[in-house]
Amino acid sequence: MRDNNGDLEAVRRLFLKPEFEMLPFRSAIDQIEFLPEAATVTITASPAKGIEPTLDYATKLAERGFDVIPHISARSIADETHLSRILDAIAEAEIDRIFVIGGDSKDAGEFPDGLSLIQAIESLGYPLPEIGVAAYPDGHPFISRETLRQALKDKQPYASYMTTQICFDPVVISDWIADVRSDGITLPIHLGMPGVVPVHKLISIAAQIGVGDSVRFLSRHRGLLGRLTRQSTYSPDRLAMGLSQAIADPTADIEVVHFYTFNQVESSEAWRRDWLASIDG
Repeated sequence: MRDNNGDLEAVRRLFLKPEFEMLPFRSAIDQIEFLPEAATVTITASPAKGIEPTLDYATKLAERGFDVIPHISARSIADETHLSRILDAIAEAEIDRIFVIGGDSKDAGEFPDGLSLIQAIESLGYPLPEIGVAAYPDGHPFISRETLRQALKDKQPYASYMTTQICFDPVVISDWIADVRSDGITLPIHLGMPGVVPVHKLISIAAQIGVGDSVRFLSRHRGLLGRLTRQSTYSPDRLAMGLSQAIADPTADIEVVHFYTFNQVESSEAWRRDWLASIDG
Protein backbone atom coordinates (compact mmCIF):
# COMPACT_ATOMS: atom_id res chain seq x y z
CA MET A 1 0.00 0.00 0.00
CA ARG A 2 1.31 3.45 -0.87
CA ASP A 3 2.05 5.93 1.89
CA ASN A 4 -0.29 8.84 1.12
CA ASN A 5 1.55 11.04 3.62
CA GLY A 6 4.74 10.35 1.69
CA ASP A 7 3.04 11.40 -1.53
CA LEU A 8 1.90 14.66 0.03
CA GLU A 9 5.35 15.36 1.42
CA ALA A 10 6.82 14.90 -2.06
CA VAL A 11 4.22 17.30 -3.46
CA ARG A 12 4.99 19.82 -0.72
CA ARG A 13 8.71 19.74 -1.49
CA LEU A 14 8.07 20.18 -5.21
CA PHE A 15 5.76 23.15 -4.71
CA LEU A 16 8.15 24.97 -2.39
CA LYS A 17 10.21 26.29 -5.28
CA PRO A 18 8.29 26.32 -8.57
CA GLU A 19 9.09 28.12 -11.79
CA PHE A 20 6.67 30.60 -13.32
CA GLU A 21 5.94 31.00 -17.01
CA MET A 22 4.98 34.50 -18.13
CA LEU A 23 3.90 36.01 -21.43
CA PRO A 24 5.75 39.02 -22.92
CA PHE A 25 2.74 41.33 -22.63
CA ARG A 26 2.43 44.59 -20.72
CA SER A 27 0.49 42.81 -17.99
CA ALA A 28 3.67 40.95 -17.03
CA ILE A 29 5.29 44.08 -15.57
CA ASP A 30 2.43 44.61 -13.11
CA GLN A 31 2.77 41.01 -11.89
CA ILE A 32 6.49 41.01 -11.17
CA GLU A 33 5.99 42.17 -7.59
CA PHE A 34 4.06 38.99 -6.78
CA LEU A 35 6.89 36.65 -7.78
CA PRO A 36 8.89 35.09 -4.93
CA GLU A 37 12.32 36.61 -4.47
CA ALA A 38 14.87 35.29 -7.01
CA ALA A 39 12.22 33.02 -8.54
CA THR A 40 12.85 31.13 -11.76
CA VAL A 41 10.79 32.75 -14.54
CA THR A 42 10.40 31.59 -18.11
CA ILE A 43 9.33 34.08 -20.79
CA THR A 44 7.42 32.70 -23.75
CA ALA A 45 7.84 33.52 -27.43
CA SER A 46 5.02 33.73 -29.95
CA PRO A 47 4.82 33.96 -33.74
CA ALA A 48 2.58 37.01 -33.43
CA LYS A 49 5.15 39.09 -31.55
CA GLY A 50 8.50 37.62 -32.56
CA ILE A 51 11.51 37.04 -30.35
CA GLU A 52 12.34 40.66 -29.42
CA PRO A 53 9.66 41.13 -26.70
CA THR A 54 10.79 37.87 -25.12
CA LEU A 55 14.38 39.09 -24.91
CA ASP A 56 13.28 42.52 -23.64
CA TYR A 57 11.22 41.08 -20.79
CA ALA A 58 13.86 38.48 -19.98
CA THR A 59 16.49 41.20 -19.65
CA LYS A 60 14.27 43.32 -17.39
CA LEU A 61 13.58 40.40 -15.10
CA ALA A 62 17.24 39.36 -14.98
CA GLU A 63 18.15 42.90 -13.96
CA ARG A 64 15.74 42.55 -11.03
CA GLY A 65 17.49 39.44 -9.77
CA PHE A 66 15.26 36.70 -11.17
CA ASP A 67 16.58 33.48 -12.66
CA VAL A 68 15.30 33.91 -16.21
CA ILE A 69 14.79 31.36 -18.98
CA PRO A 70 13.75 32.90 -22.31
CA HIS A 71 11.93 30.76 -24.87
CA ILE A 72 13.66 30.65 -28.23
CA SER A 73 11.33 29.65 -31.07
CA ALA A 74 13.24 27.91 -33.88
CA ARG A 75 10.88 28.94 -36.68
CA SER A 76 11.14 32.60 -35.65
CA ILE A 77 14.92 32.67 -36.20
CA ALA A 78 15.94 33.74 -39.70
CA ASP A 79 19.46 32.29 -39.85
CA GLU A 80 22.70 31.78 -37.93
CA THR A 81 23.46 35.51 -37.96
CA HIS A 82 20.10 36.25 -36.33
CA LEU A 83 20.68 33.41 -33.86
CA SER A 84 24.11 34.78 -32.95
CA ARG A 85 22.61 38.20 -32.20
CA ILE A 86 20.03 36.60 -29.93
CA LEU A 87 22.62 34.55 -28.08
CA ASP A 88 24.84 37.62 -27.71
CA ALA A 89 21.93 39.52 -26.16
CA ILE A 90 21.26 36.66 -23.77
CA ALA A 91 24.91 36.51 -22.75
CA GLU A 92 25.02 40.29 -22.24
CA ALA A 93 22.03 39.99 -19.88
CA GLU A 94 23.97 37.29 -17.98
CA ILE A 95 21.33 34.68 -18.81
CA ASP A 96 22.74 31.19 -19.27
CA ARG A 97 19.62 29.05 -19.72
CA ILE A 98 17.11 28.88 -22.56
CA PHE A 99 14.04 26.87 -23.50
CA VAL A 100 13.84 25.81 -27.13
CA ILE A 101 10.57 25.23 -28.97
CA GLY A 102 9.84 24.60 -32.63
CA GLY A 103 7.23 27.35 -32.79
CA ASP A 104 4.25 28.01 -35.02
CA SER A 105 5.56 30.69 -37.38
CA LYS A 106 4.36 29.89 -40.91
CA ASP A 107 7.39 31.54 -42.48
CA ALA A 108 10.21 29.51 -40.98
CA GLY A 109 13.76 30.61 -41.55
CA GLU A 110 16.82 28.41 -41.47
CA PHE A 111 15.64 26.30 -38.53
CA PRO A 112 12.47 24.27 -39.12
CA ASP A 113 12.41 22.66 -35.66
CA GLY A 114 13.90 22.72 -32.19
CA LEU A 115 16.53 20.08 -32.88
CA SER A 116 18.08 22.02 -35.78
CA LEU A 117 18.24 25.14 -33.60
CA ILE A 118 19.87 23.32 -30.69
CA GLN A 119 22.45 21.79 -33.01
CA ALA A 120 23.20 25.24 -34.48
CA ILE A 121 23.70 26.67 -30.99
CA GLU A 122 26.18 23.90 -30.23
CA SER A 123 28.05 24.43 -33.50
CA LEU A 124 28.30 28.18 -32.78
CA GLY A 125 30.02 27.37 -29.50
CA TYR A 126 27.85 29.35 -27.08
CA PRO A 127 28.25 28.19 -23.45
CA LEU A 128 24.71 27.35 -22.35
CA PRO A 129 24.78 24.88 -19.44
CA GLU A 130 21.02 24.26 -19.59
CA ILE A 131 18.59 23.90 -22.49
CA GLY A 132 15.00 22.85 -21.91
CA VAL A 133 12.68 21.30 -24.50
CA ALA A 134 8.92 20.78 -24.74
CA ALA A 135 7.05 17.52 -24.19
CA TYR A 136 3.41 16.77 -24.99
CA PRO A 137 1.59 14.28 -22.71
CA ASP A 138 -1.73 15.12 -24.38
CA GLY A 139 -0.33 14.97 -27.90
CA HIS A 140 -0.28 17.70 -30.52
CA PRO A 141 -3.06 18.44 -33.03
CA PHE A 142 -0.65 18.80 -35.96
CA ILE A 143 2.19 16.38 -35.11
CA SER A 144 1.83 12.62 -34.63
CA ARG A 145 2.72 11.00 -31.33
CA GLU A 146 5.40 8.94 -33.09
CA THR A 147 7.05 12.09 -34.43
CA LEU A 148 6.87 13.79 -31.03
CA ARG A 149 8.47 10.78 -29.36
CA GLN A 150 11.28 10.56 -31.90
CA ALA A 151 11.91 14.30 -31.52
CA LEU A 152 12.38 13.84 -27.77
CA LYS A 153 14.81 11.00 -28.35
CA ASP A 154 16.76 13.06 -30.88
CA LYS A 155 16.96 16.10 -28.57
CA GLN A 156 17.82 14.12 -25.45
CA PRO A 157 21.61 14.19 -25.99
CA TYR A 158 21.53 18.01 -26.12
CA ALA A 159 18.80 18.88 -23.61
CA SER A 160 18.86 19.23 -19.83
CA TYR A 161 15.16 18.70 -19.08
CA MET A 162 11.71 18.59 -20.66
CA THR A 163 8.70 20.70 -19.68
CA THR A 164 5.28 19.15 -20.14
CA GLN A 165 2.82 21.31 -22.04
CA ILE A 166 -0.67 22.02 -20.72
CA CYS A 167 -2.71 18.93 -19.96
CA PHE A 168 -5.57 18.89 -17.44
CA ASP A 169 -5.84 15.12 -16.94
CA PRO A 170 -3.56 13.63 -14.25
CA VAL A 171 -4.09 10.10 -15.56
CA VAL A 172 -2.96 11.06 -19.06
CA ILE A 173 0.14 12.77 -17.65
CA SER A 174 1.02 9.88 -15.32
CA ASP A 175 0.58 7.29 -18.06
CA TRP A 176 2.70 9.37 -20.44
CA ILE A 177 5.51 9.64 -17.88
CA ALA A 178 5.56 5.88 -17.37
CA ASP A 179 5.56 5.35 -21.13
CA VAL A 180 8.45 7.69 -21.95
CA ARG A 181 10.53 6.26 -19.12
CA SER A 182 9.99 2.74 -20.43
CA ASP A 183 11.00 4.02 -23.87
CA GLY A 184 14.41 5.18 -22.67
CA ILE A 185 13.77 8.92 -22.31
CA THR A 186 15.52 9.94 -19.10
CA LEU A 187 15.35 13.75 -19.20
CA PRO A 188 14.17 15.23 -15.87
CA ILE A 189 10.63 16.58 -15.99
CA HIS A 190 9.45 20.09 -15.30
CA LEU A 191 5.79 19.39 -14.64
CA GLY A 192 3.60 21.92 -16.45
CA MET A 193 0.49 23.04 -14.58
CA PRO A 194 -1.91 25.95 -15.18
CA GLY A 195 -2.09 28.41 -12.33
CA VAL A 196 -5.22 30.07 -10.96
CA VAL A 197 -6.68 31.94 -13.90
CA PRO A 198 -10.08 33.61 -14.48
CA VAL A 199 -11.76 31.69 -17.27
CA HIS A 200 -12.31 34.78 -19.41
CA LYS A 201 -8.61 35.60 -19.05
CA LEU A 202 -7.63 32.04 -19.94
CA ILE A 203 -9.58 32.22 -23.18
CA SER A 204 -8.57 35.81 -24.00
CA ILE A 205 -4.85 35.23 -23.54
CA ALA A 206 -4.99 31.98 -25.46
CA ALA A 207 -6.19 34.03 -28.39
CA GLN A 208 -3.38 36.59 -27.96
CA ILE A 209 -0.56 34.04 -27.89
CA GLY A 210 -0.80 33.49 -31.63
CA VAL A 211 -2.99 31.72 -34.13
CA GLY A 212 -1.22 28.38 -33.93
CA ASP A 213 -1.11 28.24 -30.14
CA SER A 214 -4.68 29.47 -29.83
CA VAL A 215 -6.05 26.87 -32.23
CA ARG A 216 -4.03 24.17 -30.51
CA PHE A 217 -5.22 25.14 -27.04
CA LEU A 218 -8.88 25.51 -27.96
CA SER A 219 -9.07 22.47 -30.23
CA ARG A 220 -7.51 20.16 -27.66
CA HIS A 221 -9.66 21.36 -24.74
CA ARG A 222 -13.06 22.42 -26.06
CA GLY A 223 -14.80 20.10 -23.61
CA LEU A 224 -12.82 21.49 -20.71
CA LEU A 225 -13.42 25.09 -21.73
CA GLY A 226 -17.10 24.33 -22.10
CA ARG A 227 -17.16 23.17 -18.49
CA LEU A 228 -15.02 26.11 -17.38
CA THR A 229 -17.47 28.63 -18.80
CA ARG A 230 -19.86 27.45 -16.10
CA GLN A 231 -17.41 28.65 -13.43
CA SER A 232 -15.42 31.83 -12.99
CA THR A 233 -11.89 30.56 -12.27
CA TYR A 234 -9.71 27.58 -13.06
CA SER A 235 -7.74 26.20 -10.10
CA PRO A 236 -5.19 23.33 -10.24
CA ASP A 237 -6.19 21.61 -6.96
CA ARG A 238 -7.54 18.47 -8.62
CA LEU A 239 -4.61 18.21 -11.01
CA ALA A 240 -2.03 18.63 -8.25
CA MET A 241 -3.60 15.94 -6.06
CA GLY A 242 -4.12 13.63 -9.01
CA LEU A 243 -0.40 13.78 -9.76
CA SER A 244 0.79 13.21 -6.18
CA GLN A 245 1.78 9.56 -6.76
CA ALA A 246 3.72 10.41 -9.92
CA ILE A 247 5.48 13.26 -8.11
CA ALA A 248 6.48 10.91 -5.29
CA ASP A 249 7.74 8.21 -7.67
CA PRO A 250 11.54 8.58 -8.01
CA THR A 251 11.50 6.83 -11.39
CA ALA A 252 9.35 9.64 -12.79
CA ASP A 253 12.14 12.15 -11.99
CA ILE A 254 9.87 15.19 -11.67
CA GLU A 255 12.19 17.91 -10.41
CA VAL A 256 10.20 21.16 -10.79
CA VAL A 257 6.59 22.26 -11.03
CA HIS A 258 6.17 24.76 -13.87
CA PHE A 259 3.22 27.14 -13.49
CA TYR A 260 1.58 28.45 -16.65
CA THR A 261 0.46 31.72 -15.06
CA PHE A 262 -1.00 33.49 -18.12
CA ASN A 263 0.39 36.55 -16.31
CA GLN A 264 -1.88 35.88 -13.32
CA VAL A 265 1.01 35.54 -10.88
CA GLU A 266 -0.79 37.12 -7.93
CA SER A 267 -3.64 34.59 -7.89
CA SER A 268 -1.41 31.63 -8.76
CA GLU A 269 1.11 32.44 -6.04
CA ALA A 270 -1.63 33.04 -3.46
CA TRP A 271 -3.10 29.63 -4.34
CA ARG A 272 0.30 27.95 -4.00
CA ARG A 273 0.94 29.43 -0.56
CA ASP A 274 -2.57 28.55 0.68
CA TRP A 275 -2.34 25.05 -0.76
CA LEU A 276 1.01 24.43 0.93
CA ALA A 277 -0.45 25.68 4.21
CA SER A 278 -3.37 23.26 3.87
CA ILE A 279 -0.94 20.36 3.41
CA ASP A 280 1.20 21.43 6.36
CA GLY A 281 -1.92 21.92 8.48
